[in-house]
Amino acid sequence: MRLDPRSPLVVNTHRLGRRPGSMLTLELSVPAPADLGIELMGVPEGSPVAIEMRLEAVMEGVLASGTASTSLVGECARCLNPIEDTLEVTFQELYVYPESDAGADEADRLEGELFDLEPVFRDAVVLALPFQPVCEPDCQGLCLECGVRLNDHPGHAHEESVDPRWASLLALETDIASPSAGDEQIRSAGRGASTDEE
Repeated sequence: MRLDPRSPLVVNTHRLGRRPGSMLTLELSVPAPADLGIELMGVPEGSPVAIEMRLEAVMEGVLASGTASTSLVGECARCLNPIEDTLEVTFQELYVYPESDAGADEADRLEGELFDLEPVFRDAVVLALPFQPVCEPDCQGLCLECGVRLNDHPGHAHEESVDPRWASLLALETDIASPSAGDEQIRSAGRGASTDEE
């Protein structure tokens, strides 16, 4: 599939030329591609990406290196609150000339004077994202019973729940610990009888 020179992340190296050592600096602002991120955090599609890139002609092809910065949105892995942040990543990739014998994937090969920066940019962003993003380092998450956010309710607690399989045993323990009214009457009657005998 041929590269489309109108695509935002397809870069034209025509101005660089092929003389080894020649350099070209580019500053781009492009819309973020779709599906850029992981399950809990990513770059919104179409949000602006600022790229500062240096192209250097080398014997094998074009060395592209630079930084890209953009915005992130997602949700906290502990409490599911929305998160907004910024991200800056660095990248470096050698795009070899079509006729070069240097081993390279098709994605890393120049197509005429064009190369596609998207795969490199996408990899850099995904690798930089936190696997378990949190809204704040000390986020306590959600209550497992009712779902309330624990950071908003520091003293939040529930009575300890009892496994239904142990409920009868707990009731028996309670009966033993607190005598019934009948037992108390028997003891009272016993004390009365002792008094009469005296």
